[in-house]
Amino acid sequence: MAKKTAKKKTPTKKAATTTTKKTAAKKAKKAKTAKKAASASEKDEPDKKKKAAPKKKKASRARAVKEIRLKAYWGVFNQSLKRVALFEFNERKLADKKAADLGKGGKSPHFVQPVKEAIEG
Repeated sequence: MAKKTAKKKTPTKKAATTTTKKTAAKKAKKAKTAKKAASASEKDEPDKKKKAAPKKKKASRARAVKEIRLKAYWGVFNQSLKRVALFEFNERKLADKKAADLGKGGKSPHFVQPVKEAIEG
């Protein structure tokens, strides 16, 4: 079995740590004074500071919007908003007549309203 030997602590470690603390404090003071001097010179001469050039925005491609054409019709609807019949826009009298016929005999009333639908072409 190997014998364990006790090592003595050297006081040089303590001395070394205190000296490093002192040198760190000196460096911090120097840095503060350097910052103060730099800020004073910046206040005197703000033109020396370079400003970053603004970035150019990338031009986006504008997509052509498809023009959707609508055509007007007269629609006959029941109370649950289901379209029962569809008439051309110039046939309003026929649409009103159809709504009146469907509403006769105690059935649910029907009504006419304009409808716009997309046309192709």
